[in-house]
Amino acid sequence: MSSKAGARYAKSLIDLSKEQNALEEIKNDMAFFEKVVDENSELEAILKNPIVPLDKKSGIVNGVFGEKIHAITKSFLSLVIKKGRSAILFDVAKQFVEQYNILKGIVTAEVTSASALTEANRAEVVGLVKKELGANEVIVKEKINPDLIGGFILKVGDRQFDASIASGLAKLKQEFAH
Repeated sequence: MSSKAGARYAKSLIDLSKEQNALEEIKNDMAFFEKVVDENSELEAILKNPIVPLDKKSGIVNGVFGEKIHAITKSFLSLVIKKGRSAILFDVAKQFVEQYNILKGIVTAEVTSASALTEANRAEVVGLVKKELGANEVIVKEKINPDLIGGFILKVGDRQFDASIASGLAKLKQEFAH
């Protein structure tokens, strides 16, 4: 779930990061923040809970991330919490990374296949996505789904290409049903 406020905060932080020549460090911080919150549902619950006092939220965030993050990131997180907007911090982090990737021409391709991709398959996916979308870099996220039997499903943004055997069999089955 992404919010307009999350996108605006992320855009502001990107602008500030570029101004301060700290874009890479802050992108790493936001990716780190997103990962930590994603893996710790208790932390996410605290950030979203309106009953938890703001100073306690600040203390927890500072305790978890403290010296591991850039001073700008630390100030930003603190400011958002003080404004009572800690519930959108996870979204801001996700949006920041997405906006950074767009800025740098980095595309994420999700590949779901029946078994793990070989290096050759991975290179083929990267080459195809770079060529089709003009991307500078492609991050391949792999998922394994044995139900596909063979082939793969490639998803980039809102586009999906289904070259799985299971999908082909389903189409055949549908054609024979008519």
